[in-house]
Amino acid sequence: MSVPSTPIHLMTTIYRRIFPYTNKELAYWQKRAEQIPNQELRQQALNSIEAKTFHCEGGSIYSLLSQKNWKEAIRFIVAYQTISDYLDNLCDRSTSLDPEDFRCLHQSMLDALNPGADLKDYYAYREEKDDGNYLHELVQTCQDTLSKLNQYETIKPYTQELAALYCDLQVHKHVTLEERVPRLQNWFDEHAEKWNDLSWYEFSACSGSTLGIFCLVSYAFSDHLTEELTQKVYHSYFPYMQGLHILLDYYIDQQEDLDEGDLNFCSYYEHEDHMKNRFVYFIDQTKQHVNDLPHASFHHMVQKGLVGMYLADGKVQSIQGANYMVKELLNESGLKAKFFYLNTKLYHKLKPGLA
Repeated sequence: MSVPSTPIHLMTTIYRRIFPYTNKELAYWQKRAEQIPNQELRQQALNSIEAKTFHCEGGSIYSLLSQKNWKEAIRFIVAYQTISDYLDNLCDRSTSLDPEDFRCLHQSMLDALNPGADLKDYYAYREEKDDGNYLHELVQTCQDTLSKLNQYETIKPYTQELAALYCDLQVHKHVTLEERVPRLQNWFDEHAEKWNDLSWYEFSACSGSTLGIFCLVSYAFSDHLTEELTQKVYHSYFPYMQGLHILLDYYIDQQEDLDEGDLNFCSYYEHEDHMKNRFVYFIDQTKQHVNDLPHASFHHMVQKGLVGMYLADGKVQSIQGANYMVKELLNESGLKAKFFYLNTKLYHKLKPGLA
């Protein structure tokens, strides 16, 4: 399978091959989730798959970089993203506010990236424990898939670093309400010198994406991987592409997070124009940083696709000032972003009929 370089080629391949296979993998994990003995764990696992299918669908687009090994890449991406979404639900709707609990749960995301690592009791600090080996099987699936890569050691330090940042974020943002911001600010202080163009809440957003990991793993399944490419991917995706991804995710979830009392990084911008200008900054930086990658047109389409697909989400309608924001960001991202925006709206309308 060739790496698409035009929007029509990309969307045709996604709808005909990538999404159907992604949903096939997800259907397996949904069946496994239905078998979880503990009611709370079962409910959170099922909710995470039902509400966040689009995370796996979006991540699976990177499998195109794997070319002939795209199915193996999807197997990893779906399993790893399912761990992420499941744990996010467990922490967001948690019966616990214990950072040790969150750290222990998220150790599974580090172990999943380390073939041969021993499986642990990831539920050690919480009452609900019996998941029928659901989390263990997800971790093992990731490990088994990565163990097939001849060049995994090349990307391993980078995937581990991105995952470690992700896990730190999840611990700090889910503790008691009064501790969250101070912990995140102190955490950013450790990195502020290197990323002095970011605020603490933007750095947090940049750490909350799995896109860099998916891009690295997908290239490792291809014939293109080198140490130089690995470094370029890392620096292209962190912080700006990942930051754009998660800021858009938080943007559409503003009302939902307000209703649920969840932390939302977009609420820390001073006003609407400040937020818009910073989003534009992330778009511009992403454009610059992906220019040096092979398949640059593909990575540019991902950036434009993120803008178009997130802004096409139905939740945007509930956000005050959204019409202005949508117009400005689509104009900044260009015609291809508008194409993805309209295409996604159509997909959401047709999806029940396509299933």
